[in-house]
Amino acid sequence: MKKLMILCAVLVGFAFKASAQTDSKPAFKFNEEKHDFGKVPQGKPVTTVFTYTNVGEEPLILTEVKPTCGCTIADYTKTPVKKGGEGKITITYNAAVVAPFNKTIIVTSNAATPQKYLNIVGEVVAAPATSSR
Repeated sequence: MKKLMILCAVLVGFAFKASAQTDSKPAFKFNEEKHDFGKVPQGKPVTTVFTYTNVGEEPLILTEVKPTCGCTIADYTKTPVKKGGEGKITITYNAAVVAPFNKTIIVTSNAATPQKYLNIVGEVVAAPATSSR
């Protein structure tokens, strides 16, 4: 019985240690993970900023922010974000083609979850005709 109690205590200790290691890793908390631009006039690029906070213990470092389409450009905080600090990911979509859109941006980092997916959606509509008087 004594051996069983010691074994249980050791296992519980390992579980707490593993949990503490995971909690110390950097982690994202985004203001939003999907942005809806609504209706966008054709030919007018649109931009949004995804703001995030590092809710982990260690500095959060983004290694890549990759849009899945050439019509989308990303810029992001390239310096480590300390615990409680904020970073930004700026996304610009080139609204060239009249059609609904749903684009994904893949964020790679040293966070506990190393890949995060952000989305932008909306609909590009024909620009209003200008009168030629």
